[in-house]
Amino acid sequence: MIRVLLADDQALIRAGFRVLVDAAGDLQVVGEATDGQQAVDLAHRERADVVLMDIRMPGVDGLEATRRISADDDLAGVKVIILTTFESDEYVYQALRAGASGFLVKDTEPAELIQAIRVVARGDALLSPSVTRRLITDIASRPERPPAGDRDPGSLSSLTDREREVMALVAEGLSNDEIAARLFLSPLTSKTHVSRIMTKLNARDRAQLVVIAYESGLVTPGHREAR
Repeated sequence: MIRVLLADDQALIRAGFRVLVDAAGDLQVVGEATDGQQAVDLAHRERADVVLMDIRMPGVDGLEATRRISADDDLAGVKVIILTTFESDEYVYQALRAGASGFLVKDTEPAELIQAIRVVARGDALLSPSVTRRLITDIASRPERPPAGDRDPGSLSSLTDREREVMALVAEGLSNDEIAARLFLSPLTSKTHVSRIMTKLNARDRAQLVVIAYESGLVTPGHREAR
């Protein structure tokens, strides 16, 4: 059972999400938060697997709450999906840099929302091609790439040539199966490479790998591996 926490200051929104989530046989709502700090506290108490996090909430907003969850070793297994009515490039960028595993607008179809929770819960990033393109464009438009937190881009030196190749394809938005097909690997080998890369770079998920790939200069906007 996937344990889901709802964080939104609007009761009607939370009620709607609860109905959708609880109707899925493999999902269960374990708590509701009305602000970011409460979301962090409930994530600790309820040991949620996935948090559906609104950005605009009173007090501690969703982005700051996501940063706190991502920085807390005790919450290493908690994944955050940012949900908002504001489909802003800046929100997408900030959400992923804060440690979110995905970003959805609130008018997402119910079936897509449920599938998004399942995708993120199993450790994959919810990065649609459109969101990935916007993230890349946003990074490219900045005069200087922002610092990658405590992660030194030089740490990419720990990657093998094959791992760098795999990471570049992750940054392109490819799934493990697509990477396997591109590089003539088995899906299991592709998954193993991605897992090792995340371990070496101390990345929570594929979303962070995309950010690291572009901020470190491993991949540049417009770059594509030869097919």
